[in-house]
Amino acid sequence: MSTSKAKGGTPATVALTRSKVEFTLHPYEHDAAAQAYGEEAADALGVPHERIFKTLVAEVESGLAVAVVPVSGKLDLKALATALKSKRAAMADAAKVERVTGYVVGGISPLGQRKQLPTVVDSSALDFDTIYFSAGKRGLQIETAPANLITLTRAVTAPIGKAG
Repeated sequence: MSTSKAKGGTPATVALTRSKVEFTLHPYEHDAAAQAYGEEAADALGVPHERIFKTLVAEVESGLAVAVVPVSGKLDLKALATALKSKRAAMADAAKVERVTGYVVGGISPLGQRKQLPTVVDSSALDFDTIYFSAGKRGLQIETAPANLITLTRAVTAPIGKAG
């Protein structure tokens, strides 16, 4: 794994490099027609869908929050709300998400967002030595230890994913 990836990088890769944590970048050819970005990444990289995590943004009573769940399943909004001690959660508007995070849908990374949002990582991430998630643009994934992601985003872990 490399730690020298900041040059010409995304805000996510810059954040990892500054933190001096080990990570590997995995580029792949993004198909502009693809709608399921996480599944596309998993298939292109030959990685099990359970090891690639998607970054979703939801609206809770206190504002926006980030949920990181395996692409093999869906986000359980009730579980996310519970993890954030909120009464309810709903998926956030895509335009608002892009404005607040600084990333485009399909390339939203949980790292390097314009504003630090409360983050919950699905507890299944802890089952793996390394996990994959968006590096901040379509066609580029980061691989790193789940503890690195949890520490850098100040996330809590909870069972927020459900079978797809």
